[in-house]
Amino acid sequence: MTVGDMVGLIRDQTRPESAPLTPELKMHMASAITPLWRATEATLEKTGMPPPYWAFAWPGSQAIARLVLDSPALVRGRRVLDFAAGGGLIAMACARMGAARVIAVDIDPIAEVALALNAKLNRLAIQTSHHDIVGQALREIDLVLAGDVFYERALAQRILPWFHQLAKAGKTVLVGDPGRAYLPSTGIEPIATYTVPTSMELEDRETKDTTVWKVLAD
Repeated sequence: MTVGDMVGLIRDQTRPESAPLTPELKMHMASAITPLWRATEATLEKTGMPPPYWAFAWPGSQAIARLVLDSPALVRGRRVLDFAAGGGLIAMACARMGAARVIAVDIDPIAEVALALNAKLNRLAIQTSHHDIVGQALREIDLVLAGDVFYERALAQRILPWFHQLAKAGKTVLVGDPGRAYLPSTGIEPIATYTVPTSMELEDRETKDTTVWKVLAD
């Protein structure tokens, strides 16, 4: 799939909308009026398209983005990484609030294209990448932010030691999580909690109490 194909898919299958907790920002999202909302996993597999996580504003990302928008000192003048960024809601909040540099990384190449479109939609400067950076020292990054990354055992087991290593190296690592199955029970401390409106098509209830956690050094 070419970049042009990806742009066409994103524009055809989504609409620019604001997430409930972040009315200041817009992103290309799937909704009840877009075909992507009802696309099954089997349908996506036929087209060779990975699950479109980038097309939704997940609770963890909304919580971190809201924290950033309400507390700009957290990111102002700092070099920030939005890890597993999806559509880049966190990255956009950081850029809006004056981060010195914002990098948004997601291994899905379609997400990278969606990120660029969303940044343009909001007139924000964000660097994007779809490279796998897990395990890297991130020497030129001060703050690592990640929303909803503890939904899968293999992923959680891979990234959690890395997050602790980054914290030990002096970086601030924050994760937003609404109580996913593989959220660690130790080595993190709560920073803020938000009640995030959600859709029953995506979650098991209409709101999710979502906490922003600080990852501690081992």
